[in-house]
Amino acid sequence: MASWLTHAFVAGALGKAQVPHVRTVRFWMWSVLCSVLPDVDVLGLFMGIDYGHALGHRGFMHSLSFSFGVGLVTVMVGFSHVVRGSTLWWILIFHFTVVTASHGVLDAMTNGGLGVAFFAPFDNTRYFLPWTPILVSPIGAEFFGWRGLEVIASEIFYVWIPILVIASGVAVIRKTLADGNSAELEK
Repeated sequence: MASWLTHAFVAGALGKAQVPHVRTVRFWMWSVLCSVLPDVDVLGLFMGIDYGHALGHRGFMHSLSFSFGVGLVTVMVGFSHVVRGSTLWWILIFHFTVVTASHGVLDAMTNGGLGVAFFAPFDNTRYFLPWTPILVSPIGAEFFGWRGLEVIASEIFYVWIPILVIASGVAVIRKTLADGNSAELEK
């Protein structure tokens, strides 16, 4: 799995990119929670659920179905003031679904584990992406040692820096378009 730091970082980047008019503390807290929630399935290892089981680590809780369910429930519980069926309601569901699904995508980019059951509960096949450059994060206390530093370094190189470059480019393009629109209106 990728580390919780990188999952939270990606949630922040997605939030900045998608939903500019609702960036409240509540929005950010739910975004980070959704980004790390799929790893609750790791508790199954301590309860005797086999890693490769449909409910095991990187199983159903890493699936696209679960991500949509989390997106829907998050908006219904955390944003109950938003009118159901409105454009904002659907935008928020999309955001929290994508944030939750990003967890599985990042995990599928790691070089360890059994892969991710993206299509569970309909198909429990585990998948990796064709490119797996991220070092798999250790579970437990081992993360706070040399191995954890190696994982963070690979995540910074393969996830954080590319996201920062893309975000900077998008910001420049948005500013350029906004400045161009302002200049057009002044004519």
